[in-house]
Amino acid sequence: MKSAKLLNSKVEIIQIDKPTLNTKGAIIKVFGCGLCGSDIVKIKHATKENEDKVVLGHEVVGQIVEIDSNTNFKVGDIVALGHHYPCFNCEFCRIGAYSMCETFKKSNISPCGFSEFIKVDENHLKYTVYKVPKNLEYQEIAYLEPLACVIRAIRRAGYKLDSDNSKSNSLVIGLGSIGLITAEALKAFGVKAFGYDINKNRTDFAKKYGVEYKKDEYDCIFMTSGSSKAINTALEHVRNGGKIIVFSSVENEAGYKNNDIYYRELSIIASYSPSVEDYKISYDFLCNKKANVKDTSTIYTLDNLPLAIEDSICGRVFKAYIKV
Repeated sequence: MKSAKLLNSKVEIIQIDKPTLNTKGAIIKVFGCGLCGSDIVKIKHATKENEDKVVLGHEVVGQIVEIDSNTNFKVGDIVALGHHYPCFNCEFCRIGAYSMCETFKKSNISPCGFSEFIKVDENHLKYTVYKVPKNLEYQEIAYLEPLACVIRAIRRAGYKLDSDNSKSNSLVIGLGSIGLITAEALKAFGVKAFGYDINKNRTDFAKKYGVEYKKDEYDCIFMTSGSSKAINTALEHVRNGGKIIVFSSVENEAGYKNNDIYYRELSIIASYSPSVEDYKISYDFLCNKKANVKDTSTIYTLDNLPLAIEDSICGRVFKAYIKV
C-alpha cells in the first residue's frame, strides 16, 4: 500500500505492507487526512537520527474494514479519530494533565495518517474514534482532533459550556486554520471572539466567518501564531489581570517582559493537546454545526502530499486535506 515517509528530510510516498490485526483493535481504510501544522514542524526539525520515528498525519477519516473489539464499532463504519490517549492512572492523569502522560505520548496510529490503511488499537476505539454523521463532509469531520485541541485551550482558559460567558471577550492572534476554529469555538462557548493577523489574506478569509479585529482590552488572548512576536501583541491587548493562552510552538524561544506580567498580574497558561472529554465536545460541535469549518480545506491527493506541504508552508492554502 502507499504511505508517506520522511526520508532524508523529504516526504516521499512509498510502498509498504498493509498493517495486520494481531491484537484487539481495527484496520481502517483511510479516506482522507488533514495536514496539521505539527506535521510541518516535525518535518522541519527532524534529523537523520530520528526521522525514522516521525509519524505524519493524524486527522484521519476512514472506514473500518477489519475489527476485533469489545466496543460497538463494526466493519463498514465510517469514522474519524484522534491518535493519542492517556492511561488515566498516572500522576499527570490524576490532575487532568493528560497530554503529559507517558502513555499519551507513546500512543499513536500505525503506520501514519497519510497511508491507504492504518491500524488503531482497542483504546483508540474506546476513547478517540467517532462515527461520521451523514450531514458532514469528510474534510469537515477531519477537524475532530484539531478542534478538540482548541476546546482544550478554551477550557484551560477557564471557560465552561454551562456558564454565561457573554460578557467576556477574547482575541485570537494568528488566523490560520487553528486560529479560525479557535474563534469559532469561542463563539460556541458564548464568548465574544475577535481575531488578529498581519496577513491580509487571512484576515479577509476570517471575515467570511464573522471574525474581525477590534482594538480593545481583552479578558483572554489565544496565541495560535508561530511568530515569536505574538507575545508582544498579546501583552498590548490583554487587560490587567487577564490571561494569555500559549497555544503554539515558535521557531525561536520567545522573550517576555517579566515585569509587565508581574505588575499587571497576568496569567500565562499553555495548552498542548486534548483530553477524552475535549473529543466529546468537539464531536458535538461538528455534528451540530456549532463551529463552522465548511469550505476551509483545499483537497490534494496522497501523491501530491509534498505539494500540499509546500503550499501550506508558503501560505498558498488555508488548510490542506489529503484525499487517499
